[in-house]
Amino acid sequence: MSKKLKRFKRLLRRPFEWLGIGLGWLVFAHVSHRMLFRICDFIAAVGYPFDRKGRELSRENLRLVVGAEHLTPRREELILKRSYRNMMRTLGHVFWTSRNARARAASVGEFSPRCLEFLAANKPAITVSCHMGCWELLSQLVYLQGRKIVSVAKDIGTPGMTEMLMKSRRSLGQTIVRAEGAFHPLLQGLQEGADVGLLVDQVVKPDQGGIWVRYFGRPVPVSAAPAFLQAKTHAPIVIAWSRPLHDGRYRCEFVAEFPWTKGVDIWGRTQDCISAIERTIRRHPSCWVMNYRYFRKKPKEKDLAQLAAREQRRR
Repeated sequence: MSKKLKRFKRLLRRPFEWLGIGLGWLVFAHVSHRMLFRICDFIAAVGYPFDRKGRELSRENLRLVVGAEHLTPRREELILKRSYRNMMRTLGHVFWTSRNARARAASVGEFSPRCLEFLAANKPAITVSCHMGCWELLSQLVYLQGRKIVSVAKDIGTPGMTEMLMKSRRSLGQTIVRAEGAFHPLLQGLQEGADVGLLVDQVVKPDQGGIWVRYFGRPVPVSAAPAFLQAKTHAPIVIAWSRPLHDGRYRCEFVAEFPWTKGVDIWGRTQDCISAIERTIRRHPSCWVMNYRYFRKKPKEKDLAQLAAREQRRR
């Protein structure tokens, strides 16, 4: 697809994006949590059949995660629909917590006992997560523990649209910085005693700070920021996610911890983080956002050679 055609499609999509954001504030922010879920579930159910490209991409990613041989058509369809539902609920949560943010976030989320123990013993910390469960809630609950936290948000649509969404995410009081040029604000935050929250299951080009790792067996360039920040500040890295509960609430759980070690290997630590996330997704695939092109960036021969050499040194 040519750049002009992509630009034209973005222009056509923009009014609908603004409409969605406007409806989010007008509707989602003014309903109960139960009603929010009903609306989000309805939107996900209606939209799922029409999202042909996203559905096929989700199917491909699911088969990579679980293995096609372990999926019946019925189970595959059920997981994909639940993934769409979870994604829509999380997006709705962004707008829902733009009003009465403290009370609402506290009412629908909790930390596991292990999380509370870790937070009490480690300040600051680097929390690494992915687009799984209600990822927006994780940093909100950290903030409600009386801790400062700096999180990163990627640009979405126009600059004005990005700012409006960031304003909603800041409603609780947490600090949100743009992905471009985020390293120094994150470093400064850690040095001043604030926690850092990062989502790392996104493609980051190598010329923008990405590093090639294996994700479900495939090479993917992801952010090496957690490892670099740990090397600079000696803060521990913890892998976390917010698990959906049967009553509509969420429990934030830590699935892996990586304390600072002298001479930490940046690539190795980045791969460790991605591998921990990968294990969690395999156990709970329906909670993961699947309609994202995680594997769209193709490595060059030199990238593959470098990755293979790093893997060989770790064996």
